[in-house]
Amino acid sequence: MEAELKWLDDPVVYRINQLPAHSDHQAYATAEEVLDGKSSLVQSLDGQWDFIFAENPQVRPANFWQSDFEGFTDQITVPSEIEMSDYAQIHYINTWYPWEGKIFRRPAGTLEAEDLQTGSFSQATDNSVGIYRKKFNLAPGLKGKQIRVRFEGVERALYLWLNGHFVGYAEDSFTPSEFNLTPYLKDEDNVIVVEVFKHSSASWLEDQDMFRFSGIFRSVSLIAQPKIHVEDLHLMPTVNDDFVGGQLAMKLKLETKEAGYLTVDVADADHQTLIHEKYEVNDTTTIRPTNFERVHLWDTDDPYLYHLTIKVYNQSGTLLEVVPYDFGFRRIEINQDHVIMLNNHRLIINGVNRHEWDAHSGRTITMADMKQDITTFKANNINAVRTCHYPDRLEWYQLCDQNGIYMMAENNLESHGTWQKSGAVEPSYNVPGSLKLWLPAVLDRAQTNFETFKNHPAILFWSLGNESYAADDIAAMNKFYKDHDDSRLTHYEGVCRNEAYRGQISDVESWMYLPPKGVEKYLKHADKPFLECEYMHSMGNSVGGMGSYIKLMKKYPQYAGGFIWDFIDQAIFVKDPVTGEEVLRYGGDFDDRHSDYEFSGDGIMFADRTPKPAMQEVKYYYGLPK
Repeated sequence: MEAELKWLDDPVVYRINQLPAHSDHQAYATAEEVLDGKSSLVQSLDGQWDFIFAENPQVRPANFWQSDFEGFTDQITVPSEIEMSDYAQIHYINTWYPWEGKIFRRPAGTLEAEDLQTGSFSQATDNSVGIYRKKFNLAPGLKGKQIRVRFEGVERALYLWLNGHFVGYAEDSFTPSEFNLTPYLKDEDNVIVVEVFKHSSASWLEDQDMFRFSGIFRSVSLIAQPKIHVEDLHLMPTVNDDFVGGQLAMKLKLETKEAGYLTVDVADADHQTLIHEKYEVNDTTTIRPTNFERVHLWDTDDPYLYHLTIKVYNQSGTLLEVVPYDFGFRRIEINQDHVIMLNNHRLIINGVNRHEWDAHSGRTITMADMKQDITTFKANNINAVRTCHYPDRLEWYQLCDQNGIYMMAENNLESHGTWQKSGAVEPSYNVPGSLKLWLPAVLDRAQTNFETFKNHPAILFWSLGNESYAADDIAAMNKFYKDHDDSRLTHYEGVCRNEAYRGQISDVESWMYLPPKGVEKYLKHADKPFLECEYMHSMGNSVGGMGSYIKLMKKYPQYAGGFIWDFIDQAIFVKDPVTGEEVLRYGGDFDDRHSDYEFSGDGIMFADRTPKPAMQEVKYYYGLPK
């Protein structure tokens, strides 16, 4: 198969040869590696890559994917943003698409069903391209095994070659993309080439309020699979009606090249063994439900986690793979009075929306950033986070599990500019809408979000996306989650713009920035719990009216709280040419036009993670008894 630029224009083409999404478990070769936290089955490709930047697809060099191509003249750090390395314009914008007012575009199939907007991105003058190359030898622990490559985050469309062979194509910027490299791999002198386009049809689905970057902005790694490998792990812990006992069931999907067996061990937080069982290896292994007379429930005040360990052996008893995973028992539901209950107690969300952000590197964030954010949460009575408006780094979900942070896990979907123009609701070319052309792509995003993160107790809500109006396609996403997961609630705010779908979309009522009087008006006649996915827009001298919302939480148990917009400013450190000092700059400060200027500065923390005065208000009101 040869790579084709026309895929950039076609919303039906969003993955070629990409491996199916699976759970985010990590495999190790030995139990000792688990303790060390370093797997010999993983080889990082992070670091310096050869690089070529092209202003648009038409000026790309020819044959750059060939192993002997000699045209690479620059280098770039992976992971990083292309714009943060000064190759392209830094640009902040909220609702509009970056090209509006400059280039006329409409989403495929919205003007006329047969109008596929051919050439819209593949022949565009504004579609910058980053071409990456890395040469590598296989680490010892990977030799002789099946090898895949994982890209944890690439904005916005990527093509992949290995040793001159085309491997695959992927969109969806914020979820992992994996490809099998084995057919073209050598032990030494490998050449991997990645071509990244800033725009594709996926750009219509990724119109989030943020700096519009491109590039390989999360880590890249090679991952080895032994001859028997746990490909997917689905944990299904349930809590009995008495909230004392529970059950644990699980389903494993294995890649099997030979016969063998596996052991399943479950231990409590004190590492006392509760389950030890042995199973013969099959492609699908269903672990029968195991009863627990008593389960220690997980919540924000007591994030109790059990420890699962799966060990995979071949027939001769040689250990091939160890898969650890921590999980928790908790139960979320809505009672007959329309109150959200967690473990039979009213759920109260003291939440924030959180973009991934580092003032020096944009959306390329570090473990130190994430751990500092958790520390800030705990110090200021913040117990919940919405992953606005895309899936986050894999490690963030683990940190939320460990620290008892309730999570609304959001799909990578926002098409704000297709239905809201100059502040008015005008969905004449809204996507995904009810368009069958766009349905497969958005369902794929829902499935990827679910399959990757399905085992995390922190996730209480699946959020279908942000500000994309509401119609048949989003209703289908809601149905997907309901068909695959009865342990969580679904959320979508945009249905309040199109109430004809209210019975098909979202378990909760959710209006952004609804004033307290409006909230109370709804709560007096609530037929769904009320949850504000965005409120208290923290810009300038704001958050002062927070007490009015907190009073309503005390008065109406149907009010579950909300998520402040937002946690951290999006601003970038630059060197001031006059003073020589490092200073923070916002939208519009980079000669970016059109821009929404300091609208990116709406956090309760500055971009350097210094708390603003508003944080005092948040800590006080979130700390009050409800």
